[in-house]
Amino acid sequence: MDLSMMNKEQKEAIVTTEGPLIVMAGAGSGKTRVLTHRIAYLLEEKDIPSYNILAITFTNKAAKEMRERVDMLIKEDTSHMWISTFHAMCVRILRRDIDKIGYDRSFSILDTTDQLSVVRDVLKKRNIDVKRYPPRQFLNYISNNKNELITVKEARDLTTTYIDELMANVYHDYQEMLFKNSALDFDDLIMLTIELFEKHKDVLSYYQNKFQYIHVDEYQDTNHAQYKLVKMLAEQFRNICVVGDSDQSIYKFRGADISNILNFEEDYKDAKVVMLEENYRSREIILDAANKVIENNTERKPKILRTSRGRGEKIMMINADNEREEGTEIVSQMQKLNQEGFKYRDMAVLYRANSQSRAIEDALVKSSMPYNMVGGMKFYQRAEIKDLMSYMKVVLNPFDDIAMVRIINTPKRGIGVKTIETLENHAVTLGTSIYDAMKEADFIGIPKGTANKLAVLLSTIDKLKDKAKYMSVTELVDEILHDTGYLEMLIRENTLESTSRIENLEEFKTVTKEFDEANEISDDLLFDFLSDMALVSDQDNIDSEDRVTLMTIHASKGLEFKVVFLVGLEDGLFPSSRSMDTDEEMEEERRLMYVALTRAEDRLILSRAKLRTIYGRTNYTQESTFLKEIPEELLEYNSPFKREMKSGSKRRATRTYTNNEGVSFKVGDKVTHPKFGDGLITQVKGSGDSEELDIIFQAVGPKRLLANFAPIKKKD
Repeated sequence: MDLSMMNKEQKEAIVTTEGPLIVMAGAGSGKTRVLTHRIAYLLEEKDIPSYNILAITFTNKAAKEMRERVDMLIKEDTSHMWISTFHAMCVRILRRDIDKIGYDRSFSILDTTDQLSVVRDVLKKRNIDVKRYPPRQFLNYISNNKNELITVKEARDLTTTYIDELMANVYHDYQEMLFKNSALDFDDLIMLTIELFEKHKDVLSYYQNKFQYIHVDEYQDTNHAQYKLVKMLAEQFRNICVVGDSDQSIYKFRGADISNILNFEEDYKDAKVVMLEENYRSREIILDAANKVIENNTERKPKILRTSRGRGEKIMMINADNEREEGTEIVSQMQKLNQEGFKYRDMAVLYRANSQSRAIEDALVKSSMPYNMVGGMKFYQRAEIKDLMSYMKVVLNPFDDIAMVRIINTPKRGIGVKTIETLENHAVTLGTSIYDAMKEADFIGIPKGTANKLAVLLSTIDKLKDKAKYMSVTELVDEILHDTGYLEMLIRENTLESTSRIENLEEFKTVTKEFDEANEISDDLLFDFLSDMALVSDQDNIDSEDRVTLMTIHASKGLEFKVVFLVGLEDGLFPSSRSMDTDEEMEEERRLMYVALTRAEDRLILSRAKLRTIYGRTNYTQESTFLKEIPEELLEYNSPFKREMKSGSKRRATRTYTNNEGVSFKVGDKVTHPKFGDGLITQVKGSGDSEELDIIFQAVGPKRLLANFAPIKKKD
């Protein structure tokens, strides 16, 4: 295998195949390249069978990219090699053997919405006030316990206060309900795999012998459960290669434990350490800023990123009067960069909290700037998609009461709340499911008319179960929408909303068709599809159209953009107010800053507002601690809004670019817009870069746009 394009450290990581290895890979240092070449080296040079290799990543996107890159490097068939996320790996293991610990092999996987629904049911049955004790609080408690592998019994043993006891009791009821429904949440996937391994040593031994060479990407993001799972699998052959960066550990709130990567050499005394410090992504000036910020942390493996990509442009700093002007100036810079040749898809706006996106979105919308927001209202959380997925879950596993309750009267069948409660109570009494209770509707006091409706639904579900055995997922979707009357319901509504919902269901079939093309019809087809859907992450939904990307810094991890706008650099916002109490929290926040800075390839624009309104409160702000850690000589200032200069600075603010500079608009002017067509100005508000125009367009009706940035022109 040709490794001539690798640097010395990369080559060393690739050819060190036996025994424990930790690759401390700085941001943009080519770690995916090293991992894929290492796997290819094992296959081609060491003749290791593909089924003996395991590679674990944190996103489906990363797993897919890794497999594609390995396939490009070698001729061998890699179809038997496991390259997947932790959760996807555990789904495969549990699908084969979960019945050994009492669950049905056709288990359902709950998303966060479903989990909250279960918690609400538990709280309702315990007469607990959801306003006083929010369901998400219990869900966080349950998740934290599972990440630490703390069982219900252990959680109850640890209780010392009334709140502890309340939490542990809800955890117990929640877990009972999941078990009864043969349903798992994301944390169960790992916790139950470990339980399976501990109770059935033969199963553990099978996978230890299978996975003789183990690779774990983003090791700094592993929690205790993931750490233990990997340790169990690697115990026999000890050929474990972990790749990560202690400076990019940013998921403590999800249970990630930075000590896993910092203590690797203690866990494996004979471990080899390789440092990757050459960055292939960013300009030198961006790395200088990142290095200067992160060196203030103490909990890390010291390293200094370097690059041969050239010095690059200075980092631009925007000081705006308020968040509206911050948004306007960002749009101005985007248009300027676009004229320089950067595509909109090359640009990303990163922020610490989702709430910050509002002002940026407002400026983008009023400037007719195309954008995609990651982490907003997710496609798979839309009501019609959740309804369809619930039908699919019931077809796969009719004992899934959570899905059954959602669809039993959707579309409306005259099956009311009282009937559902009767069915639930009967199911609890018999220790069975709503599906089984529905079969006995005639004998448990349900009126004959309603019992007949339940019988029709039962018949529909059973017929769909039979059809699912020989249909593609796309064909099954069409059958579900037709047989259940769901599509007919939307057509009959005949509203703009119902039309939009039909379009979303059609868009869902784009997903199913892609899945069908990659998979043959089999008994496992529906299970595999629903598992894939349950494991979709935000990053899997980033599109390739020419649109600016808006996302939190956490969501940007692992991505890169030619241009990065990092907004809201103010104490209390970034670093967040919650992180300023302890050194540990502050160091995690600084790692987040480091991640944000190192997403940028060519240009980096930082911004802050001197006055910010957030959550309805307006406050004067202080410059971020992290901003002060960036040397003055790396920055240049660009702000038309009462520019705030650092002491001793003699730089001038660069003039703001505007789309309609010098053009005066007034009420009654006729204008044209490339997307909205012809329109008439009915109101002019504000002045300067904040001037807004109310325009009634013939084709789309009223719109409010920024005069200087929207692509409008006066008509004669």
